[in-house]
Amino acid sequence: MPLTKLQVAPGIDKQNTEYGAEGRWVDADNVRFRFGQPEKIGGWAKVTSDALLGATRAILTWSDLSGVNYAMYGTNKKIYAYSEGSYGDITPTRGTGSITQFETTNASTTVIVTDASHGALVGDHVTISSVSAAVGGITQANLQNEFEVQTVPSSSTYTIVSPAAATSSTTGATATATYQINSDQPISIYGYGWGAGVWNASTWGTTRKGLTGAEGVLLGSGKWAFDNWGEDVVALKFDGGLYYWDTSAGLSSNLAATTNVSAAPTKSRFMMVSGDDRHLICFGTETTIGTTSTQDNMFIRWSDQETVNTWTPTSTNTAGSQRLTAGNQINTAIRSRGAILVYTDTALYQMQFIGPPFTFGFKQLGSNCGAVGINSAIDISGITFWMGTDSFFMFDGAVKKLPCTVQDYVFHDINPNAIQDIYCAANTDFNEVIWFYPSSDSLQIDRHVTYNYAEQLWYIGSLARSSWADRDVYSNPYAAEFDSDDTTDTITTIYGNKEGRTFVYAQEKGVNASGSAMTAYIESGDIDIADGDQFMSISRFIPDFKNQKGTVDLTVKARPYPATSQTSHGPYAITTSTTKQDTRIRGRQLALRVSSDAVDDNWRYGTLRFDGKPDGLRGG
Repeated sequence: MPLTKLQVAPGIDKQNTEYGAEGRWVDADNVRFRFGQPEKIGGWAKVTSDALLGATRAILTWSDLSGVNYAMYGTNKKIYAYSEGSYGDITPTRGTGSITQFETTNASTTVIVTDASHGALVGDHVTISSVSAAVGGITQANLQNEFEVQTVPSSSTYTIVSPAAATSSTTGATATATYQINSDQPISIYGYGWGAGVWNASTWGTTRKGLTGAEGVLLGSGKWAFDNWGEDVVALKFDGGLYYWDTSAGLSSNLAATTNVSAAPTKSRFMMVSGDDRHLICFGTETTIGTTSTQDNMFIRWSDQETVNTWTPTSTNTAGSQRLTAGNQINTAIRSRGAILVYTDTALYQMQFIGPPFTFGFKQLGSNCGAVGINSAIDISGITFWMGTDSFFMFDGAVKKLPCTVQDYVFHDINPNAIQDIYCAANTDFNEVIWFYPSSDSLQIDRHVTYNYAEQLWYIGSLARSSWADRDVYSNPYAAEFDSDDTTDTITTIYGNKEGRTFVYAQEKGVNASGSAMTAYIESGDIDIADGDQFMSISRFIPDFKNQKGTVDLTVKARPYPATSQTSHGPYAITTSTTKQDTRIRGRQLALRVSSDAVDDNWRYGTLRFDGKPDGLRGG
């Protein structure tokens, strides 16, 4: 008999049973589709050997006016700037304090620090300087370092871990403390019961939010919004104030304090620069500037044109405000198609510059199409893609729900308590929109779902990236991976560090996972042979791979009926010199698994052909 092609349609289909997905791929990892065929994804390599403290939730890349490239990374602990191979810790400070004494315990590295108004939280960072004397055998040099706050016994004390143990129990010395902005959790979780949320958030005698499972308080993961103001950067920490970084100050310069962005809102969910009209916009912000208790999650406020320092509207400026009505909170906003798309949790609005006296006009574009989180949407060449609570959407002039062959699988797989950490990324060289998300068994991002918008295909995988910047000023996409178990610090020495750390990778670089082997595979559902009405005996198959390097394992699974178990044949090791593979396979339906797991392996699957003949009667 002539050779028969075993055809498999492109994309991953998890909406059906394996037999219902006849002739489709049903599972994969580290595989994408190009030109209708599956191939191993590109590899990644560390940008540098340095690690960032905490979980990175935002990346911005840009060039200054002289052509120097930069990247900025926001974690739940710090902000880092990167340029020309070096990182700088530019975390904003919230003020200085006067340490009146240190208290040591013999043979212990724990030191109690007294500062009457420190305002520190567990996990915050403090840099101590100008120590007046040694204390309990701990030298001045050992106390003049950056420390992570371990505990906060009272409003006037906190503890740190010294690099050397004390030789006596005593008190003494004074010093100056510089406090960085308060830190957040590395992951988004809901808190319940005593201690959840903010003290004094409700009236005495009323039920306090967070006491019941239905009213959990979201403890955020320290997300940042970055945007360029010319060659400089404006930054906002989720539910915080505005910061400004001047690139000319260099990598060692902390961001300016909030007060340096004059008269600006002090508590907002998100911010961005409007575009060519140059307004700085805060979303989910204060109705009364400077009064955090007036934060309204549906309120928008913008600065005067061409300045970040003027926010009070007058007859001679373009500052202003607007409250949206459809939804409970503004989740994100995206520049697109000459306007700004503003997403609440239920609706989509267009915010467009129209000039004085109103500055911006607002129009609701859709309902029941809200975005799930601050980083859940992205614009690619004027088309915006986003993830909702149970569907995927796009906007190309009209709101459209995207047909998705993995929809049920993804939305049943997402951990609902960590949805705020979902991160949407663009990989435009491969026509991909990627949503990284925490699976049902994880509080950290550990899965992704990808939409190939050119071929309208979906695929899934385990690549875990907490943030991503598409290829732009750098030749590869830059992406961050958080390791909660790694507490080693490499950029600066921090004593008492208990946080995990992030490595930044250049994606689509080579074919290996940071120098190690990358496991990649794809599996098909059942494929009927001869319409499934008779058994077939297969004596050989002809493999077909493009761009192959190394060995590809091919496994063929056969079964007589959909409800019966499969018989596995292989894996057969396919090398670049393999022309055919002899085998003895019998069944009505076949399924394929293509995989590789060695250093430098690479492949694109083509079309398997097999030599088969009828073997058995109908129904036999």
